[in-house]
Amino acid sequence: MKSFVLSILGFLIAILVNAFVPQVAQGVNLKSYDYFGFLINDNDAYRFVLALIIVYYAVATIVLYVRKVPRYKIQKFNSHAQFRFALGIFLALWDLLGTKFLILPQPFFPGPAVILDAFLGDGAFVLQNTLYSIRLFFAGFLSGVLLGILTGVLIGWFPKFRYWVNPILNVSGVIPAVAWMPFALTLFPTSFLAATFLIAICAWFPVATMTAEGVLSTPKAKFELAKTFGANSFFQIFHVAIPHAMPQIFTGITTASAFSFTTLVMAEMMGQPGGLGYYINTSKVWSAYYKVFAAILVMAILFGAILKVVSAIQNYVLRYQKGIVR
Repeated sequence: MKSFVLSILGFLIAILVNAFVPQVAQGVNLKSYDYFGFLINDNDAYRFVLALIIVYYAVATIVLYVRKVPRYKIQKFNSHAQFRFALGIFLALWDLLGTKFLILPQPFFPGPAVILDAFLGDGAFVLQNTLYSIRLFFAGFLSGVLLGILTGVLIGWFPKFRYWVNPILNVSGVIPAVAWMPFALTLFPTSFLAATFLIAICAWFPVATMTAEGVLSTPKAKFELAKTFGANSFFQIFHVAIPHAMPQIFTGITTASAFSFTTLVMAEMMGQPGGLGYYINTSKVWSAYYKVFAAILVMAILFGAILKVVSAIQNYVLRYQKGIVR
């Protein structure tokens, strides 16, 4: 019960602060929009989002106890209660300093309600750029992961391939992907393909390195046992080497996702016709820093979702390790 109260109390305080602390500072532009006949301003949207967060944690708590999930999941959920409380208090303080009293320097640090104006007034454009970023990210990331796994398996399995390719991998891995941008823009017919190439290169190095390490670390006894039962090289690669390398492969994929997302934003800020990086650039030109914060918020949510997807796939593929490793 204590953890449930902490989970929602901070956000409840943030709602009360926004609703009942008067707007002292002048010059804060809180806009209103007509949605389905209802006039909604930025503060209304902010309180609505906070209320949704409270409802989410309330429902999540009820589900955890009603469904009688394993105790460790309940403990994991409850362990973040203090952080949720602190986050709500932080939002309340940010609202006071950035909107109510306008103590933070403007327009660089707008309050949370002002940031939500980007979604109310510019929601369609934000969604359009978010979808562009998702498409570009997965085009480059998946290409880099597949190429990295293939390269890693070849390096780990064939000594001659390792002799020629491993030095190239080590040298290219230390070069920032953005450094290849002038060449990519020259080699590829569109900026989208050029950015895809940069993201793929960024993902390729960690995945290839970790895959090769996993294949090379496979105990010889496993290969000898497979040979005893008549397994050929193809079977040994796909049923012995790659399964053994899976934990390392997913380590490389997780690392690659972070590098790729960083490269994605940088590529969008340096010549893409869309995307969240492009949205940040256009907003910065007009000093609309509340839109910059809105794009950063979307990035944080988007990258968190990507990590969740990678983690879910990893847990499914490596489900045989459940109870063996921490």
